[in-house]
Amino acid sequence: NLFASPALLKNLARFGERNTRRLPHLRRVLSAGAPVPADEIARLASLLSAGVEVHTPYGATEALPVATIGSAEILAQTAAQTRAGAGVCVGRPVAGVDVRVIAVSDAPVERFREELALPVGEVGEICVRGGVVSRAYFAHPEGTALAKIGDDPTLWHRMGDLGRFDEAGRLWFQGRKGHRVWTASGPLDTIAVEGVFNPHPQVARTALVGLGPRGSEVPVVCVELEPGATIDPKTLFDELRTLGRAHAHTKDLKHFRVHPSFPVDIRHNAKIFREKLAIWAGTPK
Repeated sequence: NLFASPALLKNLARFGERNTRRLPHLRRVLSAGAPVPADEIARLASLLSAGVEVHTPYGATEALPVATIGSAEILAQTAAQTRAGAGVCVGRPVAGVDVRVIAVSDAPVERFREELALPVGEVGEICVRGGVVSRAYFAHPEGTALAKIGDDPTLWHRMGDLGRFDEAGRLWFQGRKGHRVWTASGPLDTIAVEGVFNPHPQVARTALVGLGPRGSEVPVVCVELEPGATIDPKTLFDELRTLGRAHAHTKDLKHFRVHPSFPVDIRHNAKIFREKLAIWAGTPK
């Protein structure tokens, strides 16, 4: 078995690809901490024996695991939708865990009612209930009140993540609630936007940030290039705008900036500190 962050799996997959090495002894691979790009999943899967999958479980410190999906379903069914801006599919809820999607709000919700659950296809905040859910934050009643919803004798945890269910009962992750960019034309969800631009061959990853006051934020897509990329910024931005015009939610995005190396959570090298990127993006070139 192998459990690793997306950044480690990326290095492993590319090493194996460059050196024609395989991993015949592995029977199961899991990666969590941040969305795992489908092209990296495909690279790693090509090093594994037939029938061995890369699993990408979804959860949080307060509730883990919540849902999971394997590489066979990702590569055959959901990756193309991610590239079209549908978000990242994190699979079906695991046994013993209930998942609902409720309307986005920054206010506490004291009591859970089924009427709070949004219909299939609508984006909202992901909430979970089950034996894996923590009951409170230590010595932080304000945080507990914002994150927990009472439902005697159990409770629900608000993940702080945006998502939706599809018709097949799969959960899709759209980005963090706190990272949503509130433009004058409506909200933009980070993962749904970035999925459109990440497939560019010269791009390692992108990060959407907003500049200005909420409700009239200007969206900026920060870009980290692949090592050794030689494309000039003007050509890159023209090509990214072309990708964006193919989808309703990204067709009007105009502002792009290349960042030398995204600030990330040192534990995973995948969780992007978008607050720091927003400050950087707002400084003059």
